[in-house]
Amino acid sequence: MDSSQFNKDFFEFLQSCPTPFHTTKVIKNSFKRAGFLEIPENEDWNLENAEGYYCTRDDGTIIGIKLATDFPLERPWRMTAAHSDSPALQLKPKPLKSNHSNYQLCVEVYGGPLLSTWFDRDLGIAGRVTVLCKNDHLQTCAIDFKRPMAIIPSLAIHLDRNANKEHTVKKQKQLFPLICQTTDNEFSFDELLLQQVIAEYPDLTACKILGFDLFCYDTNPAAFIGLNNDFISAGRLDNLLSCFVGTKAILDINTVDNALLLCSNHEEIGSASFAGAQGNFLSAVLKRLMPDPILRSKLLSNSYLISMDNAHAVHPNFPEKHDPQHTPMLNHGPVIKYNSNQRYATTSRSAAMYKTLADEVNIPIQEFVMNNDLACGSTIGPIAATKLGIQTVDIGVPSLAMHSIRETTGAQDPYMLYQTISHFYSRSSLPQTAL
Repeated sequence: MDSSQFNKDFFEFLQSCPTPFHTTKVIKNSFKRAGFLEIPENEDWNLENAEGYYCTRDDGTIIGIKLATDFPLERPWRMTAAHSDSPALQLKPKPLKSNHSNYQLCVEVYGGPLLSTWFDRDLGIAGRVTVLCKNDHLQTCAIDFKRPMAIIPSLAIHLDRNANKEHTVKKQKQLFPLICQTTDNEFSFDELLLQQVIAEYPDLTACKILGFDLFCYDTNPAAFIGLNNDFISAGRLDNLLSCFVGTKAILDINTVDNALLLCSNHEEIGSASFAGAQGNFLSAVLKRLMPDPILRSKLLSNSYLISMDNAHAVHPNFPEKHDPQHTPMLNHGPVIKYNSNQRYATTSRSAAMYKTLADEVNIPIQEFVMNNDLACGSTIGPIAATKLGIQTVDIGVPSLAMHSIRETTGAQDPYMLYQTISHFYSRSSLPQTAL
């Protein structure tokens, strides 16, 4: 496979994954097609060597597992982790308000989006709906209207002469997407959702909407940008790019050691949730895979986790925002992220492991440290390293406009990351240093 085919598949993945619930569903279906077996948390597990398995929690987080061919309880683990959520606008429980012959959506801010980029965009609506079926059974359904449903119009420059000087967005006043005009017939949002559920799930006897987790998203598909198609512009590159890379890599290999992929929800809001990385999902799964605590501790101390989350490329208009010695560029290779306060979990030891892998597949590596005058973000890497006691390296593809409704990366970057992760899973043994 070359980068062209890889990006084609990646674009299709992005278009199919407007929310974490769709991302989990798409990855789950990929696992099923590859012969992976589902292991629900509320059931007993009977696992066999060399088999693939997957487990989900709360519809938005998924773990994929490939057990070693021989003696899996004696083999270390090769893990990758990414997050399935992206900054967005989430609909409130009472989502409609009427205003000057229009219906608008009431939303709250999910995570830390670059809000100015959400104006004048073709916004779709997608997410999870919980319905009551006619047999009194509760069912959750991932729905996507798959068309522009709303827009947040900007105020015309004639009515705001300071618009190009001031960029502050007043969340409670300005973030009301326009969805339709009022008519003589009262508009029922629940009825709209029920019709969509019936359209997407015709075999379901849904009769009532009981709740939803719905988000607005940019409906415009991913695109190549630039004279020579040097760049990729798309929504949700942070962090669906890493989810796609991890999924494809774990499906493509036969590993000597045990392999695991985590795509976790709620990273953008701190990961402190039932399905987030601060919860017990990953550790609970590993305890069931390795019930003996002493053996589990020994294996994890000899294992590695690669935390994949996008990195800040140097912006040509704002180079001063970067540390001058650490200026990652698009299409120049994956980025290892460092922070002395462990906002990134990278150590010299874990970085050396990843550098070795990249060098063996001829992929260049870049390094990033935050400008000392700016606050450093974080990832699920430090969380996993803390909870599991596993050597972790934080990496990601360089990108521009992180948390914008449209982000930018290099056209070669996703495939270069994939090559290193595929090699991580498939290498006969991982490079080790003395403890």
